Amino acid sequence: MTLEILYHDEHLVVINKPAGMLVHKGERLSHGREFVLQTLRDQIGQTLYPVHRLDKKTSGVLLFALSSEVASALVKQWSEVDKQYLAVVRGHLQDTLLDLPLAPPRDKFDKNWVPGPEKPAQTRFTSLAEAELDLAIDKYPTSRYSLVLCEPLTGRKHQLRRHLRHLGHPILCDSRYGKNRHYHYFRDHFGVDRMLLHCWKLHFIHPITRDTVKLEAPLDPIWQSIIERMGWQSALV
Repeated sequence: MTLEILYHDEHLVVINKPAGMLVHKGERLSHGREFVLQTLRDQIGQTLYPVHRLDKKTSGVLLFALSSEVASALVKQWSEVDKQYLAVVRGHLQDTLLDLPLAPPRDKFDKNWVPGPEKPAQTRFTSLAEAELDLAIDKYPTSRYSLVLCEPLTGRKHQLRRHLRHLGHPILCDSRYGKNRHYHYFRDHFGVDRMLLHCWKLHFIHPITRDTVKLEAPLDPIWQSIIERMGWQSALV
């Protein structure tokens, strides 16, 4: 596999992470899986230092530093980075700023897991487009969906997924926090085999040059097919 590089200089490298890849082996070892860090390290021949993470099922902008010093500087300024995600959610979502503290989600693989304390969590949600399809997937004769811009103001694990579930608008094809009936329908009829959450844009100050870096990760074919199916092409122009 060759990963799509969005930006590369002597301090940073940024890729468009495919859905279905874990960032590194430490997340959950499993035979036969591919990992972004090891794949990209072999691709560019340089040591990598992760700055942030994306869930396995999430695609989009993923940033690595090429030294521990740069990684540390980026982590320190991470709360100031402008992060924009795209999500397709169930229902017609109203614009909102959600302030809902979150505890770490349950780790089903850890037999000794105990609940942790809640920490502040804020996300701004903006509806970019809506659609209503003549599909009786659930108990209603039609099915409604929204294309949503998600801007996390904090960085809790599964924050966007859990906040959207709390609002009653789970991400389409999110098998953990959504409704599997919709997941199965879109998988079987539209070939959507992954959660529709994408880290679309990152804007930040380069820790060395102090230039403003603006990155955008193109949508993959599955995302493009859903945008076309819903008639949302103009929403992202």
